[in-house]
Formats: sequence, C-alpha cells, structure tokens
Amino acid sequence: MPKLDKFDRAILNALQDNARATNVELADKIGLSPSPCLRRVRMLEDAGIIRGYRADIDRRAAGLELTVFIAFKVAHHTRDHAHEFQQALQAIPEVVSCYMISGQSDFMAEVVVENLAAYEALLTDRLLVLPHVTDIQSNFAIRSVKTAGPLKLPASQE
Repeated sequence: MPKLDKFDRAILNALQDNARATNVELADKIGLSPSPCLRRVRMLEDAGIIRGYRADIDRRAAGLELTVFIAFKVAHHTRDHAHEFQQALQAIPEVVSCYMISGQSDFMAEVVVENLAAYEALLTDRLLVLPHVTDIQSNFAIRSVKTAGPLKLPASQE
C-alpha cells in the first residue's frame, strides 16, 4: 500500500466531491500539472485505494422506498460457515452493504427495496434460507439523514 502524501489526499478528496472531474480540472484544483496528476490517479486505482466510480442515485426517486438494516446470527462460528454465508449474501443485489460485527449479532446488512411487500418476499424467499442463519432481526429506516458521505481521510504524516 503506497504512502499517501498531500497531493494523493487532495486527489481523493476532490474525486469524492466530483468523480466526473476531468484530469485537467482535477490537476488545476490540487495544484499539479495534468501528467503527474493522471499518474497519481492511476497509481491510486492500481493500488486499490480508488476502487471505482459510480453514480450517487437518489433511492426514493428511483422507486426504492424502503431501507432495512438486518442483523444476522450465524450458527457454529467457523470460518467455512462465515464464508458460505458471506458468499450467499453477496449474490443478493438488494444487499447494498454488509459488515461482520461484534455484539449480539454476527453480521449487519443494509438492504434497499421498493416497499414492504418486496422486503417480505426477499425475507421469505432469500434471507431466511441463507446458510447457517439462526436469527434475523430487521430494523426499518424511517428517514435517511446521511448516506454514503465522503470519507474523512486521516491527516498526512509528513
């Protein structure tokens, strides 16, 4: 993993603000010429720090009215069981994020669907039959306060 300097951090912050900026706009914003700026962006991509670029879609405007946070308990804590569960969950497109967590549950997933009927179908047809699941608890979002905000990058150690 490359050590990030102030220009790398400036690139990351600028791209979080506007990933559609041209290389010339990006270079101008961070105070580099276009060639070194492009090299740095490619290095950040190759290192996996920049994982990709995508549109930030308004869920409600796209007809996705319901966000559900689901806590899963998995039976018999083994590496194989956790791996099987994770693979099965990754194959469900309605699951937009998932974390292995500590506490009363083992995993926490964020699911986005059209409405309660769609969630009921997802729950009964796909989630309740996931491998090794012993308990599922659903929490419904009432209102979105902040989603997918930009990352606050740690200060440079230079």
